Amino acid sequence: MKEADLLKIIQAQIGNEYIGDDCAYLKDIGIVVTQDNLVENIHFKRNWCTPFQLGYKSVTVNISDILASGAIPKYITIGLSIPNNLNESYVKDFYQGAINALSGAKIVGGDITGSTKDIMVSITAIGTTEGRNISSRKNAKPGYVVITKGMHGSSAAGLNELLHNGCNKELIKTHLEPKLEYDFANQIASNIKEPYAMMDTSDGLADALFKIAEASRVSAKIVYDKIPHLDCVNYEQVLFGGEDYKLVAAIPEKYLSKLSDVTIIGKIYSYNGILLDISGKTYNTFNELNLYNHFGENNE
Repeated sequence: MKEADLLKIIQAQIGNEYIGDDCAYLKDIGIVVTQDNLVENIHFKRNWCTPFQLGYKSVTVNISDILASGAIPKYITIGLSIPNNLNESYVKDFYQGAINALSGAKIVGGDITGSTKDIMVSITAIGTTEGRNISSRKNAKPGYVVITKGMHGSSAAGLNELLHNGCNKELIKTHLEPKLEYDFANQIASNIKEPYAMMDTSDGLADALFKIAEASRVSAKIVYDKIPHLDCVNYEQVLFGGEDYKLVAAIPEKYLSKLSDVTIIGKIYSYNGILLDISGKTYNTFNELNLYNHFGENNE
């Protein structure tokens, strides 16, 4: 059982135009909405992160989706389920971490309940769209350039440090306290006046690139050596590691002059039977990607 397969089932059942991107764009009321769940021993381990870090990351992963849509993060609601062996200070520190991740958004409600064993967090984020051009992964077109900003693979390398009792504190912090590309999102949503595609790299850079190509029915050709990453991070981590929460976008080339400090990593072509080509390595089906499976046995 894989997330992509379940999403196809859900989309077939619901059958509306809002399913497909990480945010639902409710154009009639001028907002985007997203929701993410984090489950202990699936997405995090309590002995790896402080309650502050859990609160921080829980909010951050949702704001990342809002930024990827091109909207401005505005409101957050938090659902928190905790076992009775946690004390009040845990909840206090969790919410302090959540507050530190807001960057101008506001927590406006939510729910708190007990759980039998594990911590579960469910966050809903709302963004405003006024004055913004909202993205969709189906908007990539032949001739567009593929751009990104920030280092890729560092979060996966940080997770590897945690799994193997490593001591690289910077990599571990990148995994537990990711930093978002607010400026990148703002530049694109404010300056580009034509349809464009943008996603975050929550499930890996290759995942985002493949999904954009698949939804847009185009071929994405990427040069691996152009992808920004630290020397200590390997190929698998850069492409498939996930949880960097950086942004990747396919935009008309003529808008590059309006952007600053971005890296061109590839280009979009008419569909040629290959959805994603990364320096000669091709991917034509989603199952060919070496991605984390939220429903697998070897979860974090």
